[in-house]
Amino acid sequence: MTAGTPQRQGDTATRPGAVLVVTSSAAFLATLDLFIVNIAFPAISADFADADFGQMSWILNSYTVVFAAVLALAGRLADRYGHRRVFLVGLAVFTAASAVCALAPSLWALVAARTVQGVGAALITPTSLSLLLNAWPAERRAKAVGTWASVGAVAAALGPPLGGLLVAAGWQWVFLVNVPLGIVTMVAAVRILRESDITPIGRPDLLGAGFLVLGVGALAYALVEVPERGWDAAVVLVSLAVSVSGLTAVVIRSRRHPVPALDLAVLRVPEFALAIVMMLAFSCGFAGMLLVNVLYLTSTWGWSAQAAGLGLAAGPVVVVVVARLANRVAARLGIGTVATLGATSFMAGALWWLWRLGPSENYLAGLLPGQLLTGLGVGLILPTLSSVVGSALPGPRWGSGSSLINTARQVGSVLGIALIVTVVGTHIASTPTKFAAIRSGWALLAAAGATSALVGLVLTAVEYRTALRHRCSRESQHETPLKTA
Repeated sequence: MTAGTPQRQGDTATRPGAVLVVTSSAAFLATLDLFIVNIAFPAISADFADADFGQMSWILNSYTVVFAAVLALAGRLADRYGHRRVFLVGLAVFTAASAVCALAPSLWALVAARTVQGVGAALITPTSLSLLLNAWPAERRAKAVGTWASVGAVAAALGPPLGGLLVAAGWQWVFLVNVPLGIVTMVAAVRILRESDITPIGRPDLLGAGFLVLGVGALAYALVEVPERGWDAAVVLVSLAVSVSGLTAVVIRSRRHPVPALDLAVLRVPEFALAIVMMLAFSCGFAGMLLVNVLYLTSTWGWSAQAAGLGLAAGPVVVVVVARLANRVAARLGIGTVATLGATSFMAGALWWLWRLGPSENYLAGLLPGQLLTGLGVGLILPTLSSVVGSALPGPRWGSGSSLINTARQVGSVLGIALIVTVVGTHIASTPTKFAAIRSGWALLAAAGATSALVGLVLTAVEYRTALRHRCSRESQHETPLKTA
């Protein structure tokens, strides 16, 4: 290799800093669109006045359901056809669909465009991580992954305040903002990224991915229909049955298919399996928080979308600061410990709102402290749990592990949004019961945080046991030659 030639790892030229910028930028866009639309709800509702709250929730859930279902499939397609190629296709689909979202003439046209946008986001996320891992040397990968995950956490938290600013120019701008950013990222990706090794695998399980869409989507549909129809309604019961059937089919096919929609083998690693459960529970609370607080500020306090976005900016500021330090702290204290602290802080924020907030405005002593606590929780837990892919799994499993933990995150988001619709329901339009419905939403957030913290304690114990076993093994290997001599 001549001097000045970029060193290669696989087929990807290792300009690691540039690769990190490109892949993180794309992941930022994909994650941002999970949450930036929340703040535009009042404006979109005004344009589509015939839609009820449950129907409006599909603007969020159509994106998230497809995102969750296609993630694992995207990783498999990338292994077969090339990570750079699939990454660029995903970025192009996402950017084009964003423009279509802004032009949507009806609610269901917007939902359809959001579905396509979710496909693009799902193609971006696992391929961006695989390209990143391939470009960085082994000893520096943890730091790179931590940065990539932190960017995702920041994007998720920045959604409402950034959305609030954009809605001032029209709700269409929460989608149009992706177009120039997507084009710039695509041009940079073409120039910087190099194709990684293509793995000769079989045909990915498209039917399994379809069953995952069916199972998660049917569950979300059942939950959002409950407020209007009740738990004993035929459509709710049928949807629940379809959900169980679809999810069962996914598991069965994933256990038998040579290239499954979900690589369930990685769940045999206890640390990773616990991180999946923890991410699912926490994401349920996180997605629910971003929706219920927007509803609280706009419907109970009567704030505009712009004011609500700025009022929710304190949490993202904490996330930006904490997310940069989370993996460094986790390297000393352990992933389980830091993630548990994050979940506990998130739960404390929700409990603070239950204790201190009422129908009248109380920002500084009521809303703000809870934002600081929940922001601390988000900043600690999201990058920390994402880094478990590199720490708990062998290299060949990074792609499937990344897909699975991101799938858990998106499924949790779907459930969080659907559950908020269920507990808030039709009450959000009724002044006498409006605040009681919001309180039910905060109680749901606290329960999600508590569940995540309990799982985190188990993860901490497993990590401690594993570390102790490794230390004893090293000491035994060190002492054996002395005893022999």
